[in-house]
Amino acid sequence: QVQLVESGGGLVQAGGSLRLSCAASGRTFSTYTMGWFRQAPGKEREFVAAISGSGGNTYYADSVKGRFTISRDNAKNENAVNLQMNSLKPEDTAVYYCAAARRVVPNGYDYWGQGTQVTVSS
Repeated sequence: QVQLVESGGGLVQAGGSLRLSCAASGRTFSTYTMGWFRQAPGKEREFVAAISGSGGNTYYADSVKGRFTISRDNAKNENAVNLQMNSLKPEDTAVYYCAAARRVVPNGYDYWGQGTQVTVSS
């Protein structure tokens, strides 16, 4: 069982930056692929970024590539995944969710956080 708690959301002007963090419980954090997703009002949830268990592989949606950076800390007392968001645009406004997966393919993500709101003003 993994519990995920996001933090770091807020209101920022276009062009600004935010750093989201997701604290994870559980002893086997490093075995999970971690992902960030977002859902804007009236839209479906969409993939933003993911990072492999070791941190050696990262994946990004085209819409955030070059602006967002995902990272993770697998240290014993610092199980966390972060999303550094730079050059933010109004279209990045959404609730951002952290998720954990044992095997993304074929099982998808197993655990989800409660979400944190990011609002980018123009």
